Amino acid sequence: MGLRVMAAKNLVIVESPAKARTLEKYLGRDFQVKASVGHVVDLPKSKLGVDVKKDFAPDFHVIQAKKKVIDDLKKAAKGKEKIYLASDPDREGEAIAWHIADQVAKNHKNVHRVLINEITKKAVQEAIANPLELDRNKFDAQIARRVLDRLVGYQLSPLLWNKVRRGLSAGRVQSVAVRLVCEREKEIRAFDSQEYWSLTAHLEGRLPPSFKARLVQWQGSKVDNKKFRLENEPRVQEILKSIEDASWVIGEVEKKERRRYPTPPFVTSKLQQEAARKLGFQPKRTMQLAQQLYEGVELGSEGSVGLITYMRTDSTRISNDALAAVRQFIDGQYGKNYLPGRPNTYRSKKSAQDAHEAIRPTSLEYTPERVRSYLRRDAFQLYSLIWDRFVASQMVPAVFDQTAFEIPVREAIFRATGQQIKFDGFMKVYIEGRDAPAGKDNEAGEDEAEAEAQDSDGVLPDLRQGDALTLRSMDPRQHFTQPPPRYTPASLIKELDEKGIGRPSTYAAIISNITDREYVVQDERRSLAPTDLGFLVTDLLVESFPDILNVEFTAGMEDELDKIEEGKEKWTKAMKRFYTPFSRDLKKAETEMRDVKRQEVPTEIPCDKCGAMMVIKWGRNGEFLACPQYPECKSTKNFSRDENGQITVAEEIQIDENCENCGRPMQLRWGKYGKFLGCSGYPECKTIVPLEKPVDLGIKCPDCGEGNVKERKSRWGKMFYGCDRYPECKFATWDKPVPGPCPDCNDPILVEKFTKRAGRTRRCRNKECGYSIPIPE
Repeated sequence: MGLRVMAAKNLVIVESPAKARTLEKYLGRDFQVKASVGHVVDLPKSKLGVDVKKDFAPDFHVIQAKKKVIDDLKKAAKGKEKIYLASDPDREGEAIAWHIADQVAKNHKNVHRVLINEITKKAVQEAIANPLELDRNKFDAQIARRVLDRLVGYQLSPLLWNKVRRGLSAGRVQSVAVRLVCEREKEIRAFDSQEYWSLTAHLEGRLPPSFKARLVQWQGSKVDNKKFRLENEPRVQEILKSIEDASWVIGEVEKKERRRYPTPPFVTSKLQQEAARKLGFQPKRTMQLAQQLYEGVELGSEGSVGLITYMRTDSTRISNDALAAVRQFIDGQYGKNYLPGRPNTYRSKKSAQDAHEAIRPTSLEYTPERVRSYLRRDAFQLYSLIWDRFVASQMVPAVFDQTAFEIPVREAIFRATGQQIKFDGFMKVYIEGRDAPAGKDNEAGEDEAEAEAQDSDGVLPDLRQGDALTLRSMDPRQHFTQPPPRYTPASLIKELDEKGIGRPSTYAAIISNITDREYVVQDERRSLAPTDLGFLVTDLLVESFPDILNVEFTAGMEDELDKIEEGKEKWTKAMKRFYTPFSRDLKKAETEMRDVKRQEVPTEIPCDKCGAMMVIKWGRNGEFLACPQYPECKSTKNFSRDENGQITVAEEIQIDENCENCGRPMQLRWGKYGKFLGCSGYPECKTIVPLEKPVDLGIKCPDCGEGNVKERKSRWGKMFYGCDRYPECKFATWDKPVPGPCPDCNDPILVEKFTKRAGRTRRCRNKECGYSIPIPE
C-alpha cells in the first residue's frame, strides 16, 4: 500500500472511507483515493453565520473535527498532477467538492470534478476519463438552501425559546411537515362518523361456483355511500321486504380484458415509501442502507463492489446499457413472453434532474441470491426490493379477464364482479405495496366495506344473460364512515413529494427530526400523531408566519432553488425576496406572538395548599396546573382534558415509601425524563429519588471528555443515552454507545443497534462515515 501511494500521480477525494475502498479497486497505481468523511466546512453553531447586510454572505469555517482531515488531504495533494473531486453527484456533493477545492487545492491548476452515478469499474474509469468543471450554479443552489434554512431555523428557534421553552426548533420544511400532521389530526377529531349499511346477496347459478352480488342501485339512485347511502336498518329492512320472493335473473353480462402495468424503477421518495410499507424500515434507515449498497459491499475475493446506482435521485431514466442488460436477463430467466417488444419508458417529474438515473442494480450479474451471504439481513432485503422493482419495470403488463353480472331485482340492482388472471406478466416478480387504510381495528368502516367489495372479486361462473339464479341468503351489514387515516412515514413522504415540499434527499431527516423533537409521536402501527407541543408550536407559527408555514410557498421555494441550479436566477436575489417579508414578520412576532411561557389561564380549581384558584401554565413537559401565588406557594398538579376540553386533575399516587430526609410520604411525579419519586413536602423538602437509577456504561462522553455516558429515558419512556453532565454537556444518542474508536474515521465511540431484521450491528455514529459490522449473537 505504501509503494502504491508513493507512486500515485493523481489524487481522488470522496466523502466516505467505504467509497474510497471501492474506488481504489478500480483505479490503478497512478491514483491515491482519500476520504473527507463528509463536509469539511460549515456555518458556525454558536451564531447565525449569515451576513444579511452583505448579500447574505455565509461565514463558513473549518469544522473543528475536520482540521486533521484537511491537513492529511493537503499532504496527499502535494506534488499530484491532477486532483479529482468525486463527492456525490448532487447539490450537497457539489458543495463538498467546492469547499475541498477551496481548502485543499486552492492553488492547484488541475482540479477536476467527476460525477459517479454507479460505482462500477466501467463507470468509474469513464468518469475519470471525462472530468468536468465544478458547477457554480449547483453550488449556488446548495448555498441558497443552506442559508435559507439557517435564516429560518436560527431566527425562529430563539423566538420559540422565548415564547414557549428552551430547546425547541423550527425549520422551513420541518415545520410544514408538522403542520400537515396537525391538520390531519384536526380533521380526524372533527370527523362526524355516519352510519350506513351494505346489502350482499349469496347466489348460485346453473354452473358452479356460487358468488356474491352487492346492492349498487335502489329506486334509480346509485348506492355510492356519499350522495346516497342506506342510512339505517329500517331502510335495509324496507328493501329486503320489497324484494322478498322476487325472481333472480342475470340481466347483463359484461366481459373485458384488463391490463395492469408495472411501476417505474425507484426514485428516492418511492424507495423510502415502499421500504416503509413492505419492510417496516424508517426512512433514515432505508437511506443509510442504500448509501452502503451504493458505496460498496465486500464480496469476498471480489473485494468491495457498489451494488446500486446513486440513491438520491428523482429521475426514472435508465441508461441504454442497463436496459440492454435487464432485457437480456428477463429473456433468459423468464422467457420471451415476459419481454416487451421495446423497453418500457417512464416519465419523470417536471423538476427531476435527469443527469441521474433511477435507483437500480449496477450489474445484473449480482443477483440477490448471489450476494446474500455477504449482506446483513436488512441490506439484503432492501437490495432485493430494488432488484425486483427494476426487473419488473421492464416486463410486460399482467392481463386479467374481468367479468361483471348486473342483476335487476324489482327496484334494486345488484352487481357481481370477478376477475381471473390470464397472464401474470411483471407480477411474477413484483407487486407494489399499498398503504394500510385507517380503521383496521374497527369492524365497521367505509374503507373496510370497499375492501370487502374488492376482495370478493373471485372467479364468476360462466353464465349468460337471462340465466336464472337461486338466492341462498342475504347479508345486511352495518358500517360507519371513517375519518382520513393518520399519516405514516410512507404516506407523509408521499404527501411531501406530491406537494413539492423539500427534496427526496431531505425526507428521511425530516421524519427523524419531527419525532426526535417530540412534535410528533409514532405508535405501534407506525401512525404519526402530533403531541400537544406539536399543536402549540404549529399554531403559533401559522399565526405569525403564514408564508413560512404555507405549503404552496414552501413548494415555490423549491422551484426557486431549481432555477438557481439551472442558472436562471441569482441566489442572492432569491434570498432578498424571501427575507424582506420574513424579517418584517419576525419583528412583529417578537412583540405580538402569544407568550405561552408567561401565559396563565384561570380555572375554578382551588389550590389545596393556599386556596387560590389555580391557573394553567405551559412547562417543559406540557400543560400543568400551578398556584398563582408562586413563588410564595409552589403547588402544582398534572391534569388531563376530555374531548370537550373539561379538566380532570390527576390523582396523586401515594407510594409506600417515606422521605429519607423529612419522613413525609413520597409521591409519584413526572419530570423531563419520565416518572420519579418526589417528597410530598415539596417545596419545603426537595428530596427526589429516581424510580430506576441510570446505568453507567463506563464510557467517557465523546463530546466533552469529562462526563460519563449513562442510560436515560425520554418523557415518552424510550431509552436513550446521555452525558451525566447535562445540561452543561448535551451529548445524547438513541443507540447504545460502546468503546471505540471507529477504525475508519477515528470517532471516539461506536454505537450498537439491534433489530429483528438486521440483528445486532456495531457502527460509527457519524452517518457520513458509514462504518458498520454485524455482531454474531
